[in-house]
Amino acid sequence: MDKKKSAKPRVVIVGGGFGGLELAKNLKNAPVDVLLLDKHNYHTFQPLLYQVAAGSIAADSIGFPIRRIFTKQDNFRFALTEVQEIHPESNTLTTDVGTVYYDYLVLATGSNTNFFGNKEIEHFAMPMKNIPEALNLRSLILQNLEMSLITKDPEEKAALMTFVVVGGGPTGVELSGALAEMRQLILMKDYHGLRKHSMKVYLVEGKAELLAAFSPAASAKAKKFLKDMDVTIFNNVHVESYDGALLKIDDGTTILTRNVLWAAGVKGEVPAGLPEQSIVRGNRIQVDEINKVNGYANIFAIGDVSAMITPETPNGHPGVAPTAMQQGEWLSKNLVRILKNEPTVPFKYKDKGSLATIGRNKAVADLGRLHFQGFFAWLLWGFVHLMSLAGFTNKGTVFFSWAINYFTKNSDNRLIVRYFNLETRMTDPESK
Repeated sequence: MDKKKSAKPRVVIVGGGFGGLELAKNLKNAPVDVLLLDKHNYHTFQPLLYQVAAGSIAADSIGFPIRRIFTKQDNFRFALTEVQEIHPESNTLTTDVGTVYYDYLVLATGSNTNFFGNKEIEHFAMPMKNIPEALNLRSLILQNLEMSLITKDPEEKAALMTFVVVGGGPTGVELSGALAEMRQLILMKDYHGLRKHSMKVYLVEGKAELLAAFSPAASAKAKKFLKDMDVTIFNNVHVESYDGALLKIDDGTTILTRNVLWAAGVKGEVPAGLPEQSIVRGNRIQVDEINKVNGYANIFAIGDVSAMITPETPNGHPGVAPTAMQQGEWLSKNLVRILKNEPTVPFKYKDKGSLATIGRNKAVADLGRLHFQGFFAWLLWGFVHLMSLAGFTNKGTVFFSWAINYFTKNSDNRLIVRYFNLETRMTDPESK
């Protein structure tokens, strides 16, 4: 894999997320060879991870094999590997399967959970950025409900049935709503002996309102939806510590809980090899107006891992799938222009709107000047997410799961397929 076998320039893309896939697909007819590297052999539809964690849909339904997507693309190759270091001086990458050569390198590595340097919280809180983490979270939720049935200690039972979601963005809001719905619709059906009023759901957010990137009307409506579902909300506060049993908030509040679900921030996943001056706030790679990494002629970054700092976007573009996809498509055109020695065109982001769902018939939608809340926004959210899934089978599986869940007010995906130990951060399917 360390030798280039074609006369065509090789574009190496690191990361099979939304941006990486979009770039690779749009290079289909370009005079290049495309090599995509990823540590998983599948693409994850991250917006629905919370539904896997809540047991609403199966994990397989939001993952799709990368090779399957590119079956008919002759200039595409894929390698299952993890990049260890970039060597810009030699145009090579060190990976766990050997050295990889590139003519053009595109980093589309996305982001990971940001615990802001707090190692204790990182150890005991549960992140949710990929399918294994979502399955860990699902197992923890279900294990703790099972334990709450048999424990004799009232304090421990309360901790097992208390869920704290940290972060009031779309992921935190949607996860809080899913837990509240589980309490309302599932708890007393599945766990005879438990009562709805015993299960507590808290949402902790550092900003003054939830969904800060949405319109004030959408933010206020989401908050009302959650309050109507008996979610206790803390705004303008931050988590100070969590030791696996006691969570402390900086306003003096303490919560006894065995379930802290962390959705409070992300940081870029940057491979080793780039200089520190290329990395900006949020561990993102600073790029110019065509997503080229500052200081390099043939290294680019797109999506969550990139930061295009301009007067119009002083904090970069939003870390959402449409940004990554638009940058991937735009960069494909600019790479062709570069190969033809033509002028490149600066990237322009088109905001297509924001959607978030809180539960059955409850969602908010901001689409330019149009703002919807409630049932219509919920239908719109479902349609957009369904159409964005990769693969017809996945679309059908999720649609039928949603339909069954909606009409039965139940689901069939609450399986404990692994035993998750919060103390050791280990999973063991055979442990009890």
